[in-house]
Amino acid sequence: MIKSMTGFGREHVIAEGREIIVEIRSVNHRYFEFTARTPRTYGYLDEKLKSFLKGGISRGKVEVAVSIYNQEGTDAEIELNLPVAKGYLDALRAASNELDLRDDLALSNIMRMPDVFTVVKKTEDEEVIWNQVKGVAQTALERFVQMRETEGVKMYEDVSSRLDFIEETVGKIEEYQPSVAKSYSDRLYEKISETLKSLDIDKIDHQRVLTEVAIFADKVAIDEETVRLRSHISQFRDLIKSDEPVGRKLDFLVQEVNREVNTIGSKANDLTIARMVVDLKAEIEKIREQIQNIE
Repeated sequence: MIKSMTGFGREHVIAEGREIIVEIRSVNHRYFEFTARTPRTYGYLDEKLKSFLKGGISRGKVEVAVSIYNQEGTDAEIELNLPVAKGYLDALRAASNELDLRDDLALSNIMRMPDVFTVVKKTEDEEVIWNQVKGVAQTALERFVQMRETEGVKMYEDVSSRLDFIEETVGKIEEYQPSVAKSYSDRLYEKISETLKSLDIDKIDHQRVLTEVAIFADKVAIDEETVRLRSHISQFRDLIKSDEPVGRKLDFLVQEVNREVNTIGSKANDLTIARMVVDLKAEIEKIREQIQNIE
């Protein structure tokens, strides 16, 4: 079934000391166009996300937003600056001896001294981060595709109903078309009769009239166009049932349908058919608007 190019998917996960949020959204576009918004320190994720999502999205202007929050303390290590601690300890003991004070030093005394402990930010493993983000992105992508599929069902139903109308109208044109030549024949006989009466002649060259009608009928014949039009409609129905991306093929096919309808309108030389052609072109335009958003 066809899919819409418009979609949105979001997933939010807290695991292993990180909060990760991935949002995927897209609108229609002729090709696959990708942009990403990731934290500056995680810029290496952009290309990985592009390659990952391209496997599940063939067309559309896709924007991905990634937020990563490390829970407090999980991204840092506390290190003891042993030389500084020893320096404080030696200085305090020396002061105790010089001042003849009781040595009651404890670990808590050293801990209060400046620069005894340093906070070092952990070096994050890019592959670990990517695997975590990819897992979140996978769920977001599934929801994104589901929304596209839901929209695709609505589009399928709309396009199918319009194809039904086009096919029905083509049938009416095929039924009505033979009467165009007969109408022309009647008008031609009437015009010839009036002309001959004015010349006081009552003999009509029926063979000449039949020849003129045959030439006219050949000029306004639309059998080839209606046959091709029905073939295009059949291809259209097959394509919109496909699970593969078919937007570009449909775009080409709707141009072919429109071309055949235009030819019918220009050849028909009849007001009734011209009105039906106007109705057909209106439906084709609505289909064209729909397929612009089909993947």
